[in-house]
Amino acid sequence: MRTTYSPRHRRRILLVYPRYARSFGTFERAYPLFGGRVRAFMPPQGLLVVAAYLPETWEMRFVDENSRPASADELAWADALFVSGMHVQRARIHRIIERAHTHGKPVVLGGPSVSGCPEFYPDADIVHLGELGDATDRVVAHLDAHTERPRAQLRFETRERLPLADFPTPRYELLRLREYFLASIQFSSGCPYTCDFCDIPELYGRNPRMKRPAQVLAELDRLVEAGVLSVYFVDDNFIGNQKAVLELLPHLVEWQTRRRYPLRFACEATLNLAKNERALALMRAAGFVTVFCGIETPEPDALHAMSKDQNLRMPILDAVKRINGYGMEVVSGIILGLDTDTPESADHIIEFIHASRIPMLTINILYALPRTPLWRRLQREGRLLDDGSLESNVRFRLPYETVLAMWRKCITAAYEPAALYDRYAHNVAYTFANRVDFPTNARRASWQNLAAAAGTLARILWRIGARGDYRATFWRWAWPALKAGKLEALINVAVVSHHLIEFTRDCLRGAGEASFYAPETPAADAEARLARG
Repeated sequence: MRTTYSPRHRRRILLVYPRYARSFGTFERAYPLFGGRVRAFMPPQGLLVVAAYLPETWEMRFVDENSRPASADELAWADALFVSGMHVQRARIHRIIERAHTHGKPVVLGGPSVSGCPEFYPDADIVHLGELGDATDRVVAHLDAHTERPRAQLRFETRERLPLADFPTPRYELLRLREYFLASIQFSSGCPYTCDFCDIPELYGRNPRMKRPAQVLAELDRLVEAGVLSVYFVDDNFIGNQKAVLELLPHLVEWQTRRRYPLRFACEATLNLAKNERALALMRAAGFVTVFCGIETPEPDALHAMSKDQNLRMPILDAVKRINGYGMEVVSGIILGLDTDTPESADHIIEFIHASRIPMLTINILYALPRTPLWRRLQREGRLLDDGSLESNVRFRLPYETVLAMWRKCITAAYEPAALYDRYAHNVAYTFANRVDFPTNARRASWQNLAAAAGTLARILWRIGARGDYRATFWRWAWPALKAGKLEALINVAVVSHHLIEFTRDCLRGAGEASFYAPETPAADAEARLARG
C-alpha cells in the first residue's frame, strides 16, 4: 500500500543510498571479473520500499552510490533528498547531506543509524526515526507543504508501524538490478534472540513480523522479470519465527518447481537452524544454496558470555555438517576481541576453519554498536573509546595490537589460496553435490546470460588462470571442474575466492577494514576520496 496522505502538490524526490565500506562480504575485488556489469553488492531494500510508499504523483529518481555518485544535475533537479544508511556509512551520509545543502535542498534521513542514534546527525534537516509508518505520512505531509529547508531540524518518530503484510513491493524498476552481485528480498523483521553485540532486537523487536507468502512470491516474480538469478533474504534471522518459515517454504517450493527453478536463494539464520530438519529439507527443495550463520567463535564460554547459547544447541561442527548435508554452503561470521579471548583464541579459530571446511568467513574485530547490551556494559565499565584512528571503539582485555595481530593471523590462514581452494573443493564434493538437481531453465540459459557467463569465465581463466600469482592452486581445482563440466561451480568458486584472497591482501597492506561495523578510518576515507578523484 501507499501513504494514505493525498498530496496537493507534485514533488521530485531523489533517493540516495550512501556507499558502504569495503569488506569480506561485499565482493568488490571480484567485480572486474564481470567485465563492468556488476557494480554493487545488493540493492538497498529500505529505500526501495520507501519509494514505493511515497505518493504515486511524486516523481522519483534513485541513486545507489555503490554504483555511482549522485550528479550535480540530479541534486539540482530534486525538491528533496531521502537518504538512509547504517552506522558504517555515517561519514558518507554526512557528505551526501553536505552536497545537498550546497544546492539548497532539504534532506530527509531515515534508517537504522539515525533511528538508533539521532544525535549523530545534527546536519540532517528532517530525521525519520523508526520504521515505515505514521511518521512517514507526517514527513510526506510536511514536504507537500514545504520545499525549503527548515530553520531547525524536524523529528518525526514512528508510533504506529506499518505491518509488513501491508508493505508495498519495492520499486525495483528505479535501478538496474543486473548491476548487483545479488538481488535482495525481505520476508520478516526482528529477531527473538538477544546477542549482546546486536542492535536488531531494540531497533526492530524480538517478535518477528512477516509478510504474507503471496507478497514474497509477487516480489520474486518482479525480480525474475528483471533478469535476476540469485536472491538473498535479508531478514535479520530467517528462522526467527520457525512456524512462519515452515508456512512460507512450501509456497517457495511450488513457485520454483512451476517455473523450473529460475532463482537460487541465500539467507541469514541462527545456527540452531540445524535442529530443524523439516525446514532444512524444504529449504533444499526451494533452492536455498547458502546460509550465513553468525557462529562468532568456536569457544563455548565466549558464546555463553555474549548470550548466544542458541549456537550451543548441538556441537557446532555437527551443525555445519548437517546444513551442508542439505546442499547449503555455510558462510560464517567470526569476531575477535571478545572479553573471553586469550592469545590462543586465534589458533582455536584457525583450527575451527580447517575442521568445519567453511570456505567464506567474515572475520571482524569487535565493535560496540549503540543501543546494544554490549555498548551499555562497556559504557558502565568506561571501556568505550572515541578514537577515529582505531578500528574499534572497544578497549579490549587484550592489548589492541595483540587483537589486530590475531585478526591478521586468522585472515592470513583462512585465505591463503591453497587452504581456501581446499575448503571449496570439499564443499563442491560434499555440499554442492547434495543440492536439488536443478532443471534447465530457459530464462537462466538465455543467450544474454550465457554470453555474460562465458565472458566471466574467460576473464577468470585469463586473469587468474594465466596471470594470477596463485594460478597453480587455481588449476589444481579448476581443471577437473572444467573436464566435468561444472562451469557454474567453477565460476562461483573462482569469483568468491578471488575477492577473499585479494581483499585479505588489501587488509594486510592496511587498505582494508578490520571491522565492517566501524565508521571509516581516516586512511580508508582518504583512499575513498582518491578513488572519487
